[in-house]
Amino acid sequence: MAKSHSEISTPASAAFAAEAGRLLKDRHCEDVMLLDVTGLSQVCDFVLIATGTSDRQMKSVADEIGTLGKEKDFPAFRTSIDTSATWIVVDFISVVVHLFEPQRRAYYDLEDLWAEAKVVDLPDPSSS
Repeated sequence: MAKSHSEISTPASAAFAAEAGRLLKDRHCEDVMLLDVTGLSQVCDFVLIATGTSDRQMKSVADEIGTLGKEKDFPAFRTSIDTSATWIVVDFISVVVHLFEPQRRAYYDLEDLWAEAKVVDLPDPSSS
């Protein structure tokens, strides 16, 4: 059963969000950005945004993120994929992952929406 937002601690959310961000980088997603929206969002603590290189890669990475969540006791609450797989959302309650194709990411510009959020540094795969 998925945990409610109040049952998930921010340190646990932060650790999971960072690990998910590293996975996205390891899988060659581009422009991976982790935003700490604690206190800015009433829905989640972290927003993870990445650009995929193809719909196939995005679907595969979304599946891997879901598996990582299960392994870390952070099961996904919901996954949504638009009809053309240009935007995939994996919602872990306190962490929300957005995988975009480049034009869709530019159109929605979530980075601007969350401009006041703290950007969390993620190490490059080569340095981990």
